[in-house]
Amino acid sequence: MSLEIMPPLMFGGLVVFLLIGFPVAFSLSAVGLFFGFLSIELGFFGPQYLGNLPLRVFGILANDLLLAIPFFTLMGAILERCGLAEDLLEGTGQLFGKIPGGLAYAVIIVGAILGAITGTVAASVIAMGMISLPIMMRYGYDMRLATGVIAASGTITQVIPPSLVLIVLGDQLGKSVGDMYAGAIGPSILQVLLFIAYIVVVSIISPHRVPPLPDEALTQRGWALWWRVLKGMVPSIVLIFMVLGTIFLGLATPTEAGAMGTVGAVALAVINRRFSWNLLWQATQNTMRITAMVIFILIGATVFSLVFQGVDGSLWIEHLLSHLPGGATGFLIFSQIFIFFLAFFLDFFEIAFIVIPLLAPVAAKLGIDLVWFGVLICVNMQTSFMHPPFGFALFYLRGIAPKEVRTSDIYWGAIPWVGLQLVLVAITIIWPESVTYWIDKGSGVDPSTVRIEVPLPDLPEDDAPPVFR
Repeated sequence: MSLEIMPPLMFGGLVVFLLIGFPVAFSLSAVGLFFGFLSIELGFFGPQYLGNLPLRVFGILANDLLLAIPFFTLMGAILERCGLAEDLLEGTGQLFGKIPGGLAYAVIIVGAILGAITGTVAASVIAMGMISLPIMMRYGYDMRLATGVIAASGTITQVIPPSLVLIVLGDQLGKSVGDMYAGAIGPSILQVLLFIAYIVVVSIISPHRVPPLPDEALTQRGWALWWRVLKGMVPSIVLIFMVLGTIFLGLATPTEAGAMGTVGAVALAVINRRFSWNLLWQATQNTMRITAMVIFILIGATVFSLVFQGVDGSLWIEHLLSHLPGGATGFLIFSQIFIFFLAFFLDFFEIAFIVIPLLAPVAAKLGIDLVWFGVLICVNMQTSFMHPPFGFALFYLRGIAPKEVRTSDIYWGAIPWVGLQLVLVAITIIWPESVTYWIDKGSGVDPSTVRIEVPLPDLPEDDAPPVFR
Protein backbone atom coordinates (compact mmCIF):
# COMPACT_ATOMS: atom_id res chain seq x y z
CA MET A 1 0.00 0.00 0.00
CA SER A 2 1.46 3.35 -1.06
CA LEU A 3 1.26 6.70 0.70
CA GLU A 4 -0.60 8.27 -2.25
CA ILE A 5 -3.76 6.20 -1.74
CA MET A 6 -4.02 6.76 2.02
CA PRO A 7 -5.81 10.17 1.89
CA PRO A 8 -8.61 9.00 -0.45
CA LEU A 9 -8.96 5.81 1.62
CA MET A 10 -9.34 7.88 4.81
CA PHE A 11 -11.90 10.15 3.22
CA GLY A 12 -13.81 7.18 1.80
CA GLY A 13 -13.76 5.41 5.15
CA LEU A 14 -15.24 8.48 6.85
CA VAL A 15 -18.01 8.68 4.24
CA VAL A 16 -18.88 5.00 4.83
CA PHE A 17 -19.13 5.53 8.60
CA LEU A 18 -21.37 8.59 8.11
CA LEU A 19 -23.65 6.78 5.66
CA ILE A 20 -24.04 3.94 8.15
CA GLY A 21 -25.25 6.52 10.65
CA PHE A 22 -22.52 6.16 13.26
CA PRO A 23 -22.13 9.33 15.40
CA VAL A 24 -19.90 11.85 13.67
CA ALA A 25 -17.56 12.53 16.60
CA PHE A 26 -16.78 8.84 17.06
CA SER A 27 -16.59 8.21 13.31
CA LEU A 28 -13.87 10.85 13.00
CA SER A 29 -11.92 9.43 15.94
CA ALA A 30 -12.27 5.81 14.82
CA VAL A 31 -11.16 6.48 11.23
CA GLY A 32 -8.30 8.71 12.39
CA LEU A 33 -6.93 6.22 14.93
CA PHE A 34 -7.32 3.22 12.62
CA PHE A 35 -5.40 4.87 9.80
CA GLY A 36 -2.94 6.34 12.30
CA PHE A 37 -1.94 2.90 13.61
CA LEU A 38 -1.97 1.53 10.05
CA SER A 39 0.38 4.32 8.91
CA ILE A 40 2.77 3.56 11.78
CA GLU A 41 2.73 -0.13 10.83
CA LEU A 42 3.43 0.73 7.18
CA GLY A 43 6.19 3.17 8.13
CA PHE A 44 4.57 6.36 6.79
CA PHE A 45 5.33 8.10 10.10
CA GLY A 46 6.67 7.07 13.50
CA PRO A 47 4.76 6.48 16.77
CA GLN A 48 6.05 9.79 18.10
CA TYR A 49 3.92 11.62 15.51
CA LEU A 50 0.74 10.62 17.38
CA GLY A 51 2.37 12.11 20.48
CA ASN A 52 1.07 15.44 19.13
CA LEU A 53 -2.49 14.31 19.75
CA PRO A 54 -2.69 15.02 23.52
CA LEU A 55 -1.27 18.50 22.90
CA ARG A 56 -3.91 19.20 20.26
CA VAL A 57 -6.74 17.96 22.48
CA PHE A 58 -5.46 20.09 25.35
CA GLY A 59 -5.29 23.05 22.95
CA ILE A 60 -8.98 22.60 22.15
CA LEU A 61 -10.01 22.42 25.81
CA ALA A 62 -7.84 25.45 26.66
CA ASN A 63 -9.20 27.59 23.78
CA ASP A 64 -10.82 30.64 25.42
CA LEU A 65 -12.64 31.54 22.20
CA LEU A 66 -14.75 28.37 22.36
CA LEU A 67 -16.12 29.54 25.74
CA ALA A 68 -18.30 31.90 23.72
CA ILE A 69 -20.35 28.90 22.51
CA PRO A 70 -21.82 27.89 25.91
CA PHE A 71 -22.37 31.56 26.84
CA PHE A 72 -24.34 32.37 23.68
CA THR A 73 -26.20 29.05 23.87
CA LEU A 74 -27.20 29.72 27.48
CA MET A 75 -28.28 33.26 26.57
CA GLY A 76 -30.49 31.93 23.77
CA ALA A 77 -31.98 29.20 25.94
CA ILE A 78 -32.98 31.74 28.63
CA LEU A 79 -34.39 34.23 26.11
CA GLU A 80 -36.43 31.44 24.53
CA ARG A 81 -38.39 31.19 27.78
CA CYS A 82 -38.40 34.78 29.10
CA GLY A 83 -41.35 36.18 27.09
CA LEU A 84 -39.36 38.56 24.88
CA ALA A 85 -40.39 36.81 21.65
CA GLU A 86 -44.07 37.04 22.58
CA ASP A 87 -43.86 40.80 23.18
CA LEU A 88 -42.00 41.37 19.92
CA LEU A 89 -44.26 39.20 17.75
CA GLU A 90 -47.58 40.34 19.18
CA GLY A 91 -46.69 44.03 19.02
CA THR A 92 -45.10 43.89 15.55
CA GLY A 93 -47.93 41.70 14.23
CA GLN A 94 -50.47 44.31 15.36
CA LEU A 95 -48.36 47.09 13.82
CA PHE A 96 -48.19 45.48 10.35
CA GLY A 97 -51.49 43.60 10.55
CA LYS A 98 -53.48 46.04 8.39
CA ILE A 99 -51.51 45.32 5.22
CA PRO A 100 -51.43 42.10 3.16
CA GLY A 101 -48.59 39.92 4.38
CA GLY A 102 -48.33 41.92 7.59
CA LEU A 103 -47.90 38.87 9.82
CA ALA A 104 -45.20 37.52 7.49
CA TYR A 105 -43.34 40.85 7.66
CA ALA A 106 -43.57 40.72 11.46
CA VAL A 107 -42.16 37.18 11.53
CA ILE A 108 -39.20 38.15 9.30
CA ILE A 109 -38.35 41.28 11.32
CA VAL A 110 -38.70 39.53 14.68
CA GLY A 111 -36.69 36.58 13.33
CA ALA A 112 -33.82 38.96 12.55
CA ILE A 113 -34.05 40.60 16.00
CA LEU A 114 -34.18 37.25 17.81
CA GLY A 115 -31.24 36.08 15.70
CA ALA A 116 -29.22 39.09 16.82
CA ILE A 117 -29.85 38.37 20.50
CA THR A 118 -30.08 34.57 20.74
CA GLY A 119 -27.73 33.09 18.13
CA THR A 120 -29.72 29.81 18.03
CA VAL A 121 -32.13 28.63 15.34
CA ALA A 122 -34.18 26.42 17.66
CA ALA A 123 -35.14 29.31 19.96
CA SER A 124 -36.30 31.48 17.04
CA VAL A 125 -38.27 28.83 15.15
CA ILE A 126 -39.99 27.39 18.22
CA ALA A 127 -40.94 30.79 19.66
CA MET A 128 -42.26 32.17 16.36
CA GLY A 129 -44.00 28.92 15.42
CA MET A 130 -45.89 28.63 18.70
CA ILE A 131 -47.06 32.27 18.58
CA SER A 132 -47.49 33.12 14.89
CA LEU A 133 -48.56 29.88 13.19
CA PRO A 134 -51.96 29.54 14.98
CA ILE A 135 -52.76 33.18 14.18
CA MET A 136 -51.77 32.75 10.52
CA MET A 137 -53.93 29.63 10.27
CA ARG A 138 -56.88 31.36 11.94
CA TYR A 139 -56.90 34.28 9.50
CA GLY A 140 -56.47 32.33 6.29
CA TYR A 141 -52.76 32.41 5.44
CA ASP A 142 -51.59 29.85 2.89
CA MET A 143 -50.26 26.94 4.94
CA ARG A 144 -47.07 26.43 2.91
CA LEU A 145 -46.18 30.10 2.96
CA ALA A 146 -46.88 30.39 6.71
CA THR A 147 -44.68 27.42 7.64
CA GLY A 148 -41.99 28.45 5.14
CA VAL A 149 -41.64 32.02 6.40
CA ILE A 150 -41.43 30.88 10.04
CA ALA A 151 -38.75 28.26 9.36
CA ALA A 152 -36.75 30.53 7.04
CA SER A 153 -36.86 33.52 9.39
CA GLY A 154 -35.47 31.32 12.14
CA THR A 155 -32.47 30.44 9.97
CA ILE A 156 -31.47 34.11 9.71
CA THR A 157 -29.91 33.36 13.08
CA GLN A 158 -27.23 31.33 11.28
CA VAL A 159 -25.83 34.40 9.50
CA ILE A 160 -26.65 37.37 11.68
CA PRO A 161 -24.17 37.98 14.54
CA PRO A 162 -23.74 36.57 17.20
CA SER A 163 -24.09 33.37 15.20
CA LEU A 164 -22.44 30.30 16.74
CA VAL A 165 -21.42 29.18 13.24
CA LEU A 166 -19.33 32.33 12.76
CA ILE A 167 -17.49 31.65 16.02
CA VAL A 168 -16.61 28.12 14.89
CA LEU A 169 -15.65 29.26 11.37
CA GLY A 170 -13.45 32.04 12.76
CA ASP A 171 -11.66 29.49 14.94
CA GLN A 172 -11.17 27.05 12.06
CA LEU A 173 -10.03 29.72 9.59
CA GLY A 174 -7.71 31.45 12.07
CA LYS A 175 -9.60 34.74 11.76
CA SER A 176 -10.95 36.97 14.51
CA VAL A 177 -14.60 36.53 15.44
CA GLY A 178 -15.00 40.33 15.33
CA ASP A 179 -14.06 40.34 11.62
CA MET A 180 -16.40 37.41 10.95
CA TYR A 181 -19.25 39.24 12.68
CA ALA A 182 -18.52 42.48 10.81
CA GLY A 183 -18.36 40.64 7.49
CA ALA A 184 -21.74 39.01 8.12
CA ILE A 185 -23.57 42.34 8.55
CA GLY A 186 -24.07 42.89 4.81
CA PRO A 187 -25.38 39.38 3.99
CA SER A 188 -27.68 39.54 7.04
CA ILE A 189 -29.27 42.76 5.77
CA LEU A 190 -29.55 41.34 2.24
CA GLN A 191 -31.16 38.18 3.63
CA VAL A 192 -33.88 40.15 5.41
CA LEU A 193 -34.49 42.33 2.33
CA LEU A 194 -34.75 39.26 0.05
CA PHE A 195 -37.32 37.65 2.36
CA ILE A 196 -39.35 40.88 2.60
CA ALA A 197 -39.19 41.34 -1.19
CA TYR A 198 -40.58 37.81 -1.67
CA ILE A 199 -43.56 38.57 0.59
CA VAL A 200 -44.13 41.85 -1.31
CA VAL A 201 -44.24 39.93 -4.61
CA VAL A 202 -46.60 37.30 -3.16
CA SER A 203 -48.91 39.98 -1.71
CA ILE A 204 -49.13 41.63 -5.14
CA ILE A 205 -49.55 38.47 -7.23
CA SER A 206 -51.60 36.35 -4.79
CA PRO A 207 -52.96 38.59 -2.02
CA HIS A 208 -55.38 35.83 -0.92
CA ARG A 209 -52.38 33.80 0.34
CA VAL A 210 -51.36 36.58 2.79
CA PRO A 211 -54.56 38.38 3.84
CA PRO A 212 -54.49 41.38 6.21
CA LEU A 213 -55.87 40.96 9.70
CA PRO A 214 -59.56 41.90 10.12
CA ASP A 215 -60.42 44.94 12.22
CA GLU A 216 -61.60 42.85 15.15
CA ALA A 217 -58.14 41.26 15.40
CA LEU A 218 -56.45 44.66 15.72
CA THR A 219 -57.07 45.14 19.42
CA GLN A 220 -54.57 47.95 19.98
CA ARG A 221 -54.02 51.24 18.17
CA GLY A 222 -52.23 54.53 18.64
CA TRP A 223 -49.82 55.06 21.51
CA ALA A 224 -50.85 51.84 23.27
CA LEU A 225 -49.67 49.87 20.24
CA TRP A 226 -46.44 51.83 19.88
CA TRP A 227 -45.73 51.37 23.60
CA ARG A 228 -46.16 47.62 23.24
CA VAL A 229 -43.75 47.54 20.27
CA LEU A 230 -41.18 49.69 22.08
CA LYS A 231 -41.54 47.54 25.20
CA GLY A 232 -40.21 44.61 23.20
CA MET A 233 -37.77 46.52 20.96
CA VAL A 234 -35.86 48.63 23.51
CA PRO A 235 -34.65 45.71 25.71
CA SER A 236 -33.68 43.89 22.52
CA ILE A 237 -31.63 46.85 21.26
CA VAL A 238 -29.91 47.20 24.64
CA LEU A 239 -29.06 43.49 24.65
CA ILE A 240 -27.79 43.66 21.05
CA PHE A 241 -25.47 46.52 22.03
CA MET A 242 -24.24 44.59 25.07
CA VAL A 243 -23.34 41.66 22.83
CA LEU A 244 -22.38 43.07 19.43
CA GLY A 245 -21.67 46.72 20.19
CA THR A 246 -19.01 45.88 22.76
CA ILE A 247 -17.31 43.50 20.29
CA PHE A 248 -17.29 45.98 17.40
CA LEU A 249 -16.06 48.81 19.65
CA GLY A 250 -13.25 46.63 20.97
CA LEU A 251 -14.55 46.83 24.54
CA ALA A 252 -15.01 43.09 24.97
CA THR A 253 -13.96 39.79 23.44
CA PRO A 254 -16.68 37.47 22.08
CA THR A 255 -16.41 35.36 25.23
CA GLU A 256 -16.85 38.41 27.49
CA ALA A 257 -19.71 39.70 25.34
CA GLY A 258 -21.41 36.29 25.59
CA ALA A 259 -21.10 36.41 29.38
CA MET A 260 -22.63 39.90 29.47
CA GLY A 261 -25.41 38.74 27.14
CA THR A 262 -26.21 35.86 29.50
CA VAL A 263 -26.47 38.27 32.43
CA GLY A 264 -28.71 40.52 30.30
CA ALA A 265 -30.92 37.55 29.39
CA VAL A 266 -31.35 36.67 33.07
CA ALA A 267 -32.21 40.32 33.80
CA LEU A 268 -34.88 40.31 31.06
CA ALA A 269 -36.35 37.10 32.44
CA VAL A 270 -36.54 38.71 35.91
CA ILE A 271 -38.10 41.92 34.51
CA ASN A 272 -40.73 39.89 32.61
CA ARG A 273 -41.39 37.83 35.77
CA ARG A 274 -40.51 34.62 33.95
CA PHE A 275 -37.32 33.73 35.84
CA SER A 276 -37.30 30.56 37.92
CA TRP A 277 -34.76 28.01 38.99
CA ASN A 278 -36.47 25.44 36.78
CA LEU A 279 -35.99 27.76 33.77
CA LEU A 280 -32.31 28.16 34.60
CA TRP A 281 -31.88 24.40 35.06
CA GLN A 282 -33.50 23.61 31.70
CA ALA A 283 -31.38 26.27 29.97
CA THR A 284 -28.15 24.94 31.48
CA GLN A 285 -29.07 21.37 30.52
CA ASN A 286 -29.56 22.43 26.90
CA THR A 287 -26.29 24.37 27.00
CA MET A 288 -24.32 21.44 28.42
CA ARG A 289 -25.73 19.09 25.78
CA ILE A 290 -24.79 21.36 22.85
CA THR A 291 -21.36 22.26 24.29
CA ALA A 292 -20.48 18.59 24.87
CA MET A 293 -21.53 17.75 21.32
CA VAL A 294 -19.35 20.52 19.86
CA ILE A 295 -16.29 19.56 21.92
CA PHE A 296 -16.55 15.84 21.08
CA ILE A 297 -16.91 16.62 17.37
CA LEU A 298 -13.92 18.97 17.56
CA ILE A 299 -11.77 16.35 19.33
CA GLY A 300 -12.76 13.74 16.74
CA ALA A 301 -11.96 16.21 13.95
CA THR A 302 -8.50 16.94 15.35
CA VAL A 303 -7.71 13.19 15.54
CA PHE A 304 -8.76 12.77 11.92
CA SER A 305 -6.96 15.90 10.66
CA LEU A 306 -3.69 15.05 12.47
CA VAL A 307 -3.46 11.65 10.77
CA PHE A 308 -4.77 13.08 7.48
CA GLN A 309 -1.94 15.63 7.44
CA GLY A 310 0.56 12.94 8.42
CA VAL A 311 -0.25 10.98 5.24
CA ASP A 312 -0.03 14.18 3.11
CA GLY A 313 -3.80 14.49 2.83
CA SER A 314 -3.58 18.29 2.71
CA LEU A 315 -1.36 18.05 -0.38
CA TRP A 316 -3.84 15.63 -1.97
CA ILE A 317 -6.76 18.02 -1.35
CA GLU A 318 -4.71 21.01 -2.52
CA HIS A 319 -3.72 19.27 -5.76
CA LEU A 320 -7.29 18.09 -6.30
CA LEU A 321 -8.96 21.48 -5.80
CA SER A 322 -6.34 23.98 -6.99
CA HIS A 323 -6.35 22.45 -10.49
CA LEU A 324 -10.08 22.79 -11.08
CA PRO A 325 -11.03 24.59 -14.32
CA GLY A 326 -11.72 28.27 -13.75
CA GLY A 327 -9.10 28.84 -11.03
CA ALA A 328 -10.45 30.60 -7.94
CA THR A 329 -13.94 30.95 -9.46
CA GLY A 330 -14.09 27.23 -10.26
CA PHE A 331 -12.94 26.41 -6.72
CA LEU A 332 -15.61 28.66 -5.20
CA ILE A 333 -18.39 27.17 -7.30
CA PHE A 334 -17.26 23.59 -6.62
CA SER A 335 -16.81 24.16 -2.86
CA GLN A 336 -20.23 25.79 -2.46
CA ILE A 337 -22.00 23.02 -4.41
CA PHE A 338 -20.07 20.44 -2.36
CA ILE A 339 -21.09 22.08 0.95
CA PHE A 340 -24.72 22.47 -0.20
CA PHE A 341 -25.05 18.73 -0.84
CA LEU A 342 -23.14 17.81 2.33
CA ALA A 343 -25.70 19.86 4.23
CA PHE A 344 -28.36 17.30 3.25
CA PHE A 345 -26.68 14.83 5.60
CA LEU A 346 -24.41 16.71 8.03
CA ASP A 347 -24.95 19.28 10.77
CA PHE A 348 -23.33 22.71 10.36
CA PHE A 349 -20.88 21.96 13.21
CA GLU A 350 -19.84 18.75 11.47
CA ILE A 351 -19.31 20.53 8.14
CA ALA A 352 -17.26 23.25 9.84
CA PHE A 353 -14.96 20.82 11.65
CA ILE A 354 -14.54 18.30 8.82
CA VAL A 355 -14.57 20.30 5.58
CA ILE A 356 -13.24 23.76 6.45
CA PRO A 357 -9.73 22.57 7.47
CA LEU A 358 -9.52 20.90 4.04
CA LEU A 359 -10.78 23.87 2.00
CA ALA A 360 -9.14 26.79 3.87
CA PRO A 361 -5.49 26.13 2.78
CA VAL A 362 -6.56 25.88 -0.87
CA ALA A 363 -8.57 29.10 -0.60
CA ALA A 364 -5.60 30.90 0.97
CA LYS A 365 -3.26 29.65 -1.77
CA LEU A 366 -5.68 30.92 -4.45
CA GLY A 367 -5.64 34.38 -2.85
CA ILE A 368 -9.23 34.25 -1.56
CA ASP A 369 -10.02 36.44 1.45
CA LEU A 370 -10.68 33.94 4.24
CA VAL A 371 -13.17 36.16 6.11
CA TRP A 372 -15.24 36.52 2.94
CA PHE A 373 -14.86 32.80 2.28
CA GLY A 374 -16.02 31.97 5.82
CA VAL A 375 -19.08 34.23 5.63
CA LEU A 376 -19.92 32.74 2.21
CA ILE A 377 -19.79 29.24 3.69
CA CYS A 378 -21.96 30.38 6.62
CA VAL A 379 -24.57 31.75 4.19
CA ASN A 380 -24.51 28.44 2.31
CA MET A 381 -24.69 26.27 5.42
CA GLN A 382 -27.92 27.86 6.62
CA THR A 383 -29.67 25.86 3.89
CA SER A 384 -28.87 22.76 5.98
CA PHE A 385 -31.72 23.82 8.30
CA MET A 386 -34.23 24.07 5.47
CA HIS A 387 -33.90 21.10 3.13
CA PRO A 388 -34.61 17.39 3.63
CA PRO A 389 -33.91 14.94 5.04
CA PHE A 390 -32.30 16.62 8.06
CA GLY A 391 -33.68 20.17 7.96
CA PHE A 392 -33.67 20.89 11.68
CA ALA A 393 -35.77 24.06 11.34
CA LEU A 394 -38.45 21.90 9.70
CA PHE A 395 -38.15 19.35 12.53
CA TYR A 396 -38.54 22.09 15.16
CA LEU A 397 -41.59 23.46 13.36
CA ARG A 398 -43.14 20.00 12.96
CA GLY A 399 -42.68 19.42 16.68
CA ILE A 400 -44.75 22.45 17.72
CA ALA A 401 -47.19 22.77 14.78
CA PRO A 402 -50.84 21.72 15.27
CA LYS A 403 -51.82 18.27 14.01
CA GLU A 404 -53.82 19.68 11.11
CA VAL A 405 -50.57 21.06 9.58
CA ARG A 406 -49.34 18.39 7.18
CA THR A 407 -45.65 17.52 7.07
CA SER A 408 -45.75 17.77 3.27
CA ASP A 409 -46.86 21.40 3.57
CA ILE A 410 -43.88 22.17 5.82
CA TYR A 411 -41.42 20.59 3.36
CA TRP A 412 -42.96 22.06 0.20
CA GLY A 413 -43.25 25.45 1.88
CA ALA A 414 -39.49 25.49 2.54
CA ILE A 415 -38.48 25.20 -1.13
CA PRO A 416 -38.91 28.88 -2.21
CA TRP A 417 -36.96 30.02 0.83
CA VAL A 418 -34.08 27.64 0.10
CA GLY A 419 -34.05 29.22 -3.37
CA LEU A 420 -33.80 32.70 -1.79
CA GLN A 421 -30.91 31.52 0.38
CA LEU A 422 -29.10 30.24 -2.72
CA VAL A 423 -29.72 33.62 -4.39
CA LEU A 424 -27.92 35.19 -1.41
CA VAL A 425 -25.00 32.77 -1.94
CA ALA A 426 -24.78 33.91 -5.57
CA ILE A 427 -24.95 37.60 -4.56
CA THR A 428 -22.17 37.11 -2.01
CA ILE A 429 -19.94 35.47 -4.65
CA ILE A 430 -20.66 38.09 -7.34
CA TRP A 431 -20.47 41.06 -4.93
CA PRO A 432 -17.67 40.40 -2.38
CA GLU A 433 -17.96 43.99 -1.11
CA SER A 434 -21.20 42.96 0.61
CA VAL A 435 -18.88 41.27 3.12
CA THR A 436 -15.56 43.10 2.89
CA TYR A 437 -17.08 46.62 3.09
CA TRP A 438 -17.93 46.16 6.76
CA ILE A 439 -14.54 44.82 7.85
CA ASP A 440 -12.06 47.19 9.47
CA LYS A 441 -9.31 47.72 6.92
CA GLY A 442 -6.79 48.94 9.50
CA SER A 443 -4.29 51.70 8.75
CA GLY A 444 -3.28 50.26 5.39
CA VAL A 445 0.40 50.33 6.41
CA ASP A 446 2.49 47.22 5.91
CA PRO A 447 4.34 46.66 9.22
CA SER A 448 7.31 45.12 7.36
CA THR A 449 7.99 48.47 5.66
CA VAL A 450 8.11 50.48 8.89
CA ARG A 451 11.59 51.73 9.91
CA ILE A 452 12.28 53.28 13.28
CA GLU A 453 15.37 55.52 13.39
CA VAL A 454 16.67 56.78 16.72
CA PRO A 455 19.10 59.75 16.38
CA LEU A 456 22.39 59.42 18.26
CA PRO A 457 23.40 62.25 20.61
CA ASP A 458 25.99 64.71 19.33
CA LEU A 459 29.50 63.95 20.65
CA PRO A 460 32.54 66.26 20.70
CA GLU A 461 34.97 65.56 17.87
CA ASP A 462 37.75 64.49 20.22
CA ASP A 463 35.45 62.05 22.08
CA ALA A 464 35.17 58.62 20.61
CA PRO A 465 32.23 56.42 21.46
CA PRO A 466 33.05 53.84 24.16
CA VAL A 467 34.03 50.39 23.02
CA PHE A 468 32.69 47.41 24.98
CA ARG A 469 34.72 44.21 24.92
